[in-house]
Amino acid sequence: MSPVVLAILPIFGLILIGFVLHRLDFPSVGFWPVSERLTYYVLFPAMLVSGLAGRHFDASSMGLVLTLVSAVCLVGAFLVFTRTMFHLDGPVFTSVFQGAIRPNTYVGMSAAAALLGPDWMTLTAVAMLTLIPLVNVLCVLVLSRHGKHGGGLGRVGLELVKNPLILACVVGMAISLLGLPLPGVVTDLLAILGKAALPLGLLAVGAGLRFGGLGASTLPVVLASLAHLVALPLAAYGCARLLGVSGPAVTTALIYTAIPVSVSSFILARQMGGDHEVMALIITAQTVLSALTMPLVLALLG
Repeated sequence: MSPVVLAILPIFGLILIGFVLHRLDFPSVGFWPVSERLTYYVLFPAMLVSGLAGRHFDASSMGLVLTLVSAVCLVGAFLVFTRTMFHLDGPVFTSVFQGAIRPNTYVGMSAAAALLGPDWMTLTAVAMLTLIPLVNVLCVLVLSRHGKHGGGLGRVGLELVKNPLILACVVGMAISLLGLPLPGVVTDLLAILGKAALPLGLLAVGAGLRFGGLGASTLPVVLASLAHLVALPLAAYGCARLLGVSGPAVTTALIYTAIPVSVSSFILARQMGGDHEVMALIITAQTVLSALTMPLVLALLG
């Protein structure tokens, strides 16, 4: 069996376990929202700060940044300019757009940890600091234009400043660049907290899957899934080749473009007047389909 498949199988195994546990109401219905908040606000930031402190960052990271920005903008622009071809109303289109470009960082970090070797945290920080602000700004712009409620860039700016993953990346990179030593007790504490982040995060992804009504929204689900799971990684690979990017940076770009859409897309769709029901179906479909597409993309192009 392919090493890529062997590395990715446990990730989707944990997602499946999370789905089954949620269906069984175990340990309780209220457990999953609480565990997701704990993971997002405490465990993942602890892992990022711990992993980035003491890392070395160099100019080669710029190739990864340009690759990701180019790929996301190409796919996003294609959807905007072809929207009328698919006869999608505004709110449904916003969900397709989010589904095409917003990454699930839980799955991305798990895949990066399994496939990128000891330097995975540095590459992950570059990818997240590029993608999280970029996709948030683009998605809010589209929701402001085509959603029912709209919003403004001031709102997204505030959300980015408050985003715990961005803050953790900035803190960890600052500690590294300034050469600030962390006390051993703090380092050990962050490391212990960080070890719980990936399994709990993946279980929460599985618990959030919803299959009801999937057949009623076939076109937007298929369109968003093709755009995200096929077109986006292909665009990233093409941009990397044009920019002369190679090695682990290419694999990083493929990982963070081949992963399914983030569960947070549902929250943004509901708050800003997107079609949150279609968004939930897109999240579920992409999470399931990426178990097949991700290994293929990484094995063929990585």
